[in-house]
Formats: sequence, structure tokens, C-alpha cells
Amino acid sequence: MRKTITATPRGLMVDSFPYRLYQKAKKVGTWNPAEIDFTQDAKDWQAATDTQRQSILRLLSQFQAGEEAVTLDLLPLIMAIAKEGRIEEEMFLTTFLFEEAKHTEFFRTVLDAIGEKGELNLLLSDSYKQVFHVILPETMDRLITDQSPEAIADASTVYNMFVEGVLAETGYFSFYKSLEESGIMPGLLEGIGHLKRDESRHIGYGTFLLQRLICEHPHLLDEVILKRMAEMTPLALQIVEEGFDEADMEAFGAEPEEVMNFAMKQLQVRMDILQRAKGKQLNEIYAASNHDLSLI
Repeated sequence: MRKTITATPRGLMVDSFPYRLYQKAKKVGTWNPAEIDFTQDAKDWQAATDTQRQSILRLLSQFQAGEEAVTLDLLPLIMAIAKEGRIEEEMFLTTFLFEEAKHTEFFRTVLDAIGEKGELNLLLSDSYKQVFHVILPETMDRLITDQSPEAIADASTVYNMFVEGVLAETGYFSFYKSLEESGIMPGLLEGIGHLKRDESRHIGYGTFLLQRLICEHPHLLDEVILKRMAEMTPLALQIVEEGFDEADMEAFGAEPEEVMNFAMKQLQVRMDILQRAKGKQLNEIYAASNHDLSLI
């Protein structure tokens, strides 16, 4: 692994996956929510049916609340990684937090552009609140006093694998597909495209982190990660299913089976990747190929 000289004795591993993610974030993660034009979105909102507006608003409320939650909850993970002296990972995580803040700004900007100022929490389901208001903050806040491999693995499983890797990915897929096929809300679509690219880097880091932890502490796969995934899967699928009531299908012609299959695929992909980490060498986990980065 190539290193450059820094003030730290270990140097800077410039070929490592986290460092190269950091470089990619600098290159392609520079979009600005304030520069997106929502003029047509405001017109589309006024022209939409009541059913369409209700459906869009409910999805926007989930994204706004979710992005606010992950922005608030990420800092303990950054602190835990920093305490271990993993500077390349911390450098990438600074871009991670910055991007989550932009996502929060983006959805608030969309809501302002269409003139919606109401209480969004009224549109959130109990299962959604269980994940974002209870499980996520509890697992992340645990890192303030417990930086053990078990605590970090648990937090990353909830945050990176489920909240981002399943719920956000599935939400963006269904939202983007519905709006694109309907030919409305171009500013919202543009922003979601940027968010999807940002989130792919975040999920890429989470996958790296869990693979590293499994390589260093093999017991974590069965005792922490897969156990937490089994606990969270029913909640994740329930939230996805709740996203498709009769009104949504009427408004956009949505196909619940397609979206549910997408969510199941995301779950299976995450589990397959993590299963393969067992038995790998640490240098394999850190090495980043051009192919790896091209997928993020």
C-alpha cells in the first residue's frame, strides 16, 4: 500500500479505498441544492391532482425526516473512527457529513419551492418512526461511550446497510421512476439523481467498514451484523410496503411488486458481500480497484 509522509507515524495510505472515496467525493460531490431550478416543479405542483400532491408530499416528508435524522446521528461514528487514528476514513467521513447536510437542505428547498410549510411528522408511520426516531439514534449514540468493534459494526449495519442501503436506495428508485414516467418535477428529479450518487459512496464506505471489521473480528458477522439484519428486515420491508397504498398506485401507476423486489435484492446483495468478507486478507479489503470505484 503506497503511503505519503504526514505528521502521523503511519503516513497516509493514498491507495486505500477510503482515501480514494474521499478523492472521488471531492471530484463529483460538489453539486449545490441552491443552484437547482424549481420553477417547473412549482408549476407541476399546482397542476397536480390532490391525490398526486398527497402522495408526493408523503414521500418528501419521509426523505426530509430521514435526511435530518442521519445528519444529526452521524457524528458519533466519525468520532469513533477518529479515535482509532484511521485518518483516511475520517477524511472521507467529513465529505459524508457534508453531503448529508446538503440532502437535508435539498428536501427543505423543494418543500419551500412548492409552498409546503406544514407539520411533516403527521405523515410518518409508526414503523418509520421506530427506525429513524428510536433504533438509529440509539445505535449511533451508543458510540459516544462505547467504541468497541461490536458497537461500530452494529451502528454501521443499521446506518449504512439498512437506512441507506435498503430504505434510501429503494425510496429513490421508486420516487425517481414514478416522477420520471409521469414527466413532472424536473428539479426534484435532478436533485434525487445527485443524492443517489452521493449515497452510493456512503454505502460503499459502509460496506468497506463492515468488511474490515469482519476481517479483523470474524465473530462479528454472525453475532452482530447478520443478527441485526435479521431483526431489521421485517421493519424495512414494512416501511417499503407502506409506501404503496392505493392512492400512490392511482396517482402514478406504481408497481408495488417491482419495488418490493428491488428492496429484497438490495438486502440480498448487502448480505452476500458481507458473507464474502470472511476469510479475506486485510490488504484485500483496503485495496481499491478502478472497477470498485467505477461502481460508486
